[in-house]
Amino acid sequence: MTEPTLAATPAFAPAHADARPTKPSVLRGWRGRCPACGQGRMFTGYLKVREACPACGEVLSHHRADDGPAYLTMLIVGHLMAPLMLWVYLVWRPQPLMLILIFSGGCVGLSLYLLPRLKGLLVGLQWAKRMHGFGARPHGA
Repeated sequence: MTEPTLAATPAFAPAHADARPTKPSVLRGWRGRCPACGQGRMFTGYLKVREACPACGEVLSHHRADDGPAYLTMLIVGHLMAPLMLWVYLVWRPQPLMLILIFSGGCVGLSLYLLPRLKGLLVGLQWAKRMHGFGARPHGA
């Protein structure tokens, strides 16, 4: 008697024919566009995600980005600005107050730039992977 292989089990079946492409969805989300069509704007404000796409009607209210964008923003800003601040201090030796003022402004500016883009990226990823209710109905149904 032969043992069944992993490929023969339903849990390891190939992806659906209607699989959603991850890379375009994530890039559309980064740009603040609907992950399904890329035409409609995803946000009504700075970080408020629309209930549905105005162009294609895809429901976007299923997203669960929560604190993910904030954590990613802090991770990226910290890893970019800390070495840069150390390098600036070692090369030019500015006054501490000047260093604090310049890098505080840089951290705030970079954080404000990254936060909505990372939220859109996470919503696009959730849509592509059919997470949190995005897979409940096919697009356009």
